[in-house]
Amino acid sequence: MESISIGLLGLGTVGSGVVKIVENHQDKLTHQIGCPVKVKKALVQELEKERDLKLGREILTTDPAEVLQDPDIDIIVEVMGGIEATKEHLLSALKQRKHVVTANKDLMALHGPELLKTASENGCDLFYEASVAGGIPILRSLVDGLSSDRITKMMGIVNGTTNFILTKMTKEGSNFEEVLKEAQDLGYAEADPTADVGGLDAARKMAILSTLGFSMNVDLADVKVKGITGVTGEDIQYAEQFDYTMKLIGYAHRDGEKVEVSVEPTLLQKEHPLASVNDEYNAVYVYGEAVGETMFYGPGAGSLPTATAVVSDMVGIMKNMRLGVNGKSAVHPQFTKKLKESSEIKSKHFLRLHVRDEVGVLSKLTSIFASHCVGFEKILQNPLATEGVAEIVVVTHQASLDHFEDILMELKDEETVHSIESTYRVEGGGKA
Repeated sequence: MESISIGLLGLGTVGSGVVKIVENHQDKLTHQIGCPVKVKKALVQELEKERDLKLGREILTTDPAEVLQDPDIDIIVEVMGGIEATKEHLLSALKQRKHVVTANKDLMALHGPELLKTASENGCDLFYEASVAGGIPILRSLVDGLSSDRITKMMGIVNGTTNFILTKMTKEGSNFEEVLKEAQDLGYAEADPTADVGGLDAARKMAILSTLGFSMNVDLADVKVKGITGVTGEDIQYAEQFDYTMKLIGYAHRDGEKVEVSVEPTLLQKEHPLASVNDEYNAVYVYGEAVGETMFYGPGAGSLPTATAVVSDMVGIMKNMRLGVNGKSAVHPQFTKKLKESSEIKSKHFLRLHVRDEVGVLSKLTSIFASHCVGFEKILQNPLATEGVAEIVVVTHQASLDHFEDILMELKDEETVHSIESTYRVEGGGKA
């Protein structure tokens, strides 16, 4: 091969980073692959937009066909976002035997199996390292580095926006709305932050991680999702008082043949490896039966960190091209998906209640918990400014999810309970 040609779908933050790395690291790429790499075409929305890139005007196009149907383009790099139209573009590319790299977690979470099947049928590679944690090479680590091990648990801070917000709320005592506005001003949060703060972005990433880590098709609908919009300063203060840190955690756990996958605000003991991951950074903690505990940490977004993962995928495809082994690296799921029942999902729970401030209330609450065989690990009672109302905060011992949900139902019907203010999962110091 005299050179390998790339077609870009999108030339925004990540696409620009890809171009810069290809330009600035050309000597290293040529050394690794054995020939030069060039960007031949790039799909953009505006041809005349000023860009800090050394791309000739003839490379830019607003017509997807000029990228997808160019016979000289070997690899399509998708960094434009979107789902349905983007899926059709990539299916078209694969059917023309063009290899694909994508950073699109929404697309892979919803249509990954179909795209991977099409790639395999056409002898193509489809790599998507950048779809989960930006510059952190977590997918390749699961597929290659930990391929001989059996993964039993993964916990991840996989959304930088929510981690930035919770870090600021913890360190500065700010409320959610104030920090969200700051995150938007700094560019860490979108104008419409729903997917981030609602947990959907993290859920899509956990579906991808679980599918690879557990070798079974985990769909987005299988992920239990709770965002951070309900987290208050009071919750964070009590977490600190109990020696916990509040994080939005993507959680995937396998017991035998069954798995659970969730995204939810979680109280982590401060010695947990993820508890010290702050601001916009991401990290994924992985437990394997043989290797034990490992953690992958780094920038979860940004132009050059994410582009680094994209270009690394490109290099993997190009090496396969030189070896003539494209389309042979995909491993189909080994196991049939089996999800845990709520009776099989167990954890500690944090609960904050407003109750009548009178004798006998705590005894009634204790009786409700005891009837479901759930005990208290920590308990705190404070009077509130509202006369006749007290706040009770508890951390339970390990309890099944169905028992805890039954307790919540009984508390809602208990006349001495004014309101259930908040509930969160609680995780320990790191051991699986």
